[in-house]
Amino acid sequence: MTFPGTIVVGSHVWAEDPEVAWIDGEVVEVNDEEIKINCESGKTVIASTSNVFPKDSEAPPCGVDDMTKLAYLHEPGVLQNLRSRYDMNEIYTYTGSILIAVNPFQRLPHLYDNHMMEQYKGAGFGELSPHPFAIADAAYRQMINEGISQSILVSGESGAGKTESTKMLMRYLAYMGGRAAAEGRSVEQKVLESNPVLEAFGNAKTVRNNNSSRFGKFVEIQFDQRGRISGAAIRTYLLERSRVCQVSDPERNYHCFYMLCAAPPEDVERYKLGNPRMFHYLNQTNCYELDAVDDSKEYIATRRAMDVVGISTDEQDAIFRAVAAILHLGNIEFVKGNETDSSEPKDEKSRFHLRTASELFMCDEKSLEDSLCKRVIVTRDETITKCLDPDSAAVSRDALAKIVYSRLFDWLVNKINNSIGQDPDSRYLIGVLDIYGFESFKTNSFEQFCINLTNEKLQQHFNQHVFKMEQEEYTKEEIDWSYIEFIDNQDILDLIEKKPGGIIALLDEACMFPRSTHETFAQKLYQTFKDHKRFSKPKLSRTDFTICHYAGDVTYQTELFLDKNKDYVVAEHQALLRASRCSFVSGLFPLLPEESSKTSKFSSIGSRFKQQLQALLETLSATEPHYIRCVKPNNLLKPAIFENYNVLQQLKCGGVMEAIRISCAGYPTRKTFDEFVSRFGILAPDVLEGRCDEVTASKRLLEKVGLEGHQIGKTKVFLRAGQMAELDARRSEVLGRSACIIQRKVRSYYGRKSFILLRMSAIQIQALCRGEVARHHY
Repeated sequence: MTFPGTIVVGSHVWAEDPEVAWIDGEVVEVNDEEIKINCESGKTVIASTSNVFPKDSEAPPCGVDDMTKLAYLHEPGVLQNLRSRYDMNEIYTYTGSILIAVNPFQRLPHLYDNHMMEQYKGAGFGELSPHPFAIADAAYRQMINEGISQSILVSGESGAGKTESTKMLMRYLAYMGGRAAAEGRSVEQKVLESNPVLEAFGNAKTVRNNNSSRFGKFVEIQFDQRGRISGAAIRTYLLERSRVCQVSDPERNYHCFYMLCAAPPEDVERYKLGNPRMFHYLNQTNCYELDAVDDSKEYIATRRAMDVVGISTDEQDAIFRAVAAILHLGNIEFVKGNETDSSEPKDEKSRFHLRTASELFMCDEKSLEDSLCKRVIVTRDETITKCLDPDSAAVSRDALAKIVYSRLFDWLVNKINNSIGQDPDSRYLIGVLDIYGFESFKTNSFEQFCINLTNEKLQQHFNQHVFKMEQEEYTKEEIDWSYIEFIDNQDILDLIEKKPGGIIALLDEACMFPRSTHETFAQKLYQTFKDHKRFSKPKLSRTDFTICHYAGDVTYQTELFLDKNKDYVVAEHQALLRASRCSFVSGLFPLLPEESSKTSKFSSIGSRFKQQLQALLETLSATEPHYIRCVKPNNLLKPAIFENYNVLQQLKCGGVMEAIRISCAGYPTRKTFDEFVSRFGILAPDVLEGRCDEVTASKRLLEKVGLEGHQIGKTKVFLRAGQMAELDARRSEVLGRSACIIQRKVRSYYGRKSFILLRMSAIQIQALCRGEVARHHY
């Protein structure tokens, strides 16, 4: 989209700037590959022509509501448009059918009242200002009119406003679909009321956000044949279970652990808890409190939310007993036992936590110790008991903590779904996907790898949809688009998930071999992918690897990849908790036939997640997708602050810039005939002489200026990338020449006027002088 061949003195341009990302100004000097720009701030910038973008000096100061209307669809143009609208509290903007929502960090109630919903009801898409109600209405209308299930994909990092956008969608769908029952709470209310429970057990503080969802969520709103809401279901994806045992500074573990430690004294006493600093699963980091969050109040609020979604007091007690037991499990340390390669609890303190964990799980203390320190191997002839060394016992302990927590989370989701109620006879559904965005931190482990795989899969789905939308626009306008190439990221997906030979397959293989380490795994990756253009080895590391994702390069640290990918379902753990005297705990571990015959069943979290993702994509592919991209304008979470670099990064991670690249591969600039003639008629005024319609005038105009590669649609002129800049440059030249002529004429006029005034003044003075001389003479 750069335009080196058409830069002239006087052109308005955007140049890269280290402080504000892009800075605009006027070209005052052009020297081969360099140009000099005077900015409005008074700053002078020397820039390379390859790093300069054209600026539309005629763009409305308040921006446009659909970025496909921009004369220049490029990074600085998009950024400026969003900023201009944000400054006026216009927080929603379309890019075609995609809605970009920039969090205002303030209440704007006038945008969401019933009167606003009434306005959007049945209005054509694009008729009114951009809004989540418009997306929800389009999805609902399409579902009713065409009988096709819909999905709305809401993405963005925590704090970008995903939950609020989801609430708006739910409110509008409830408004259109009515209540599911004559009395009691509606389905959509129950879904929203489940949020505090899922957040308590599935959200945690990460490097970027204090309340980051560490799982993905797909809410299916089910409708009957009359278009009324008849049920709902929540599907969850990839709870980050490794966080239960391993937390890095300055992050926190799941909120529920800290809430329980801050519970009322009688609960703390009952669960034998105390300060979170005393628990190994919490004290691996120095972060214990969150700003403006009172964990003791959050505990009470979570209990209240559990009441609302139908979790009984006894079940709540059992849930928090299991959470407390996990904390005590983490404090059991092991030392070498009397026998070779055996282990036992380190000291009395460890025995106290072992005893407390067994009491909370309501199982036998000796059986719990044996399940951590021993393995029973069943052969054809005999049963052998094998002792575990202290390191293996600690791995066994962590495996138990992770499996209990993940089963507990799954139980909560099932309970909530039963409370909400599903409709098995539902005709259609509208699914709302709220899932973590692309992540790139200082340290990126297995979790970021899985999260970024999710985003790569969703990005491919998004690209296909955007490309399809482009094709539909071109088909509707009856122009040729057959030569436009589809931008795809299949090579990254193959690198990660291809069988055999992809990264996940090699990771599973490494997990199966007892002697594998992260070093041998990394070496295998380097050897396998040494020539892959999307894979590279960082120079200063022996075990890291870098993947070139669509949103940027991410370097992953392999140290914990093997541990985090292993999902042990140990027979001893299964038997121990299956025999618990607590029906809740034993219910988390139903006896499965295939597990009962094996000592330990290896299951790969990576492979299972890949299957979950595939199922999600199949569901999404069976629906008509709609997209809302949420953007967090600043990290201070305050209104009226728009950080350019921060927003740009999110636009890249959300695929918005990729969508723009897809548009740029075709015809990014579309102008209606009257707009086109109004703007560029000055290039060939003779073609406008006489009576001719705007279509004919546009065609003649393009012929006259000799522009090639454009297309004429039914209602618009379609221009290739860079052609708008070329036309604008020619227009600037014409305007420049015209300005010179006008200036010459005006100067001539003023010069002549001044001369005539002087001459008249001289004549008058001369006349007066002569008159005076004559009077004195006589």
